Amino acid sequence: MYREKVQHILNWPPPRNLKALQSFLGFANFYRHFIKNHSKKISSLTSFLKKDSCLPLNEEALIQFHQLKEAFTTAPVLSHFNPSLPTIVETDAYNYSLGTVLSQVSDSGKNPIAFNSRKLIPAELNYEIHYKELLGIVWALKCWRAFLLSLSSPFEVLTNHSSLQMFLLAIKPAGLNSSLNFTSQSLTALTS
Repeated sequence: MYREKVQHILNWPPPRNLKALQSFLGFANFYRHFIKNHSKKISSLTSFLKKDSCLPLNEEALIQFHQLKEAFTTAPVLSHFNPSLPTIVETDAYNYSLGTVLSQVSDSGKNPIAFNSRKLIPAELNYEIHYKELLGIVWALKCWRAFLLSLSSPFEVLTNHSSLQMFLLAIKPAGLNSSLNFTSQSLTALTS
């Protein structure tokens, strides 16, 4: 992005009251699909929306505020979705959030199509990590369902949690008419 076009974002002062924080978070949420790990990047800021929290922001929240502003100005260039290209769904689960990236492989390499992330709800925070990772996969497939259903070839789901391989071997996911093939950190869902 051109620096002069994003100068207003770079000059955005740290929120000093609840209304200013809500305004910034509203702006940030509007562009959440363009920022990788958006929910993780705003977790400290959203904690100030709770009833008993008070402003000004602490040091961790200020760091996230400035990192988020920088993410707006250095966002990766997203590609248009092409149903004929090989497609990859990447997922990751963190302590407090889930993240997913929809990418496609073309002659120029792997290109991001869209990002999505969300905070875990209180009940999900208690899940063991392999359940969080599985939740991340299910959620990602729901997020990108419209894209994935339009594909003419298999797509790949990448996760960094190897214990899911054994976990998924024990169950047959409902709704899949095909098999799941595992490689060292990925599974391929055949959609035919």
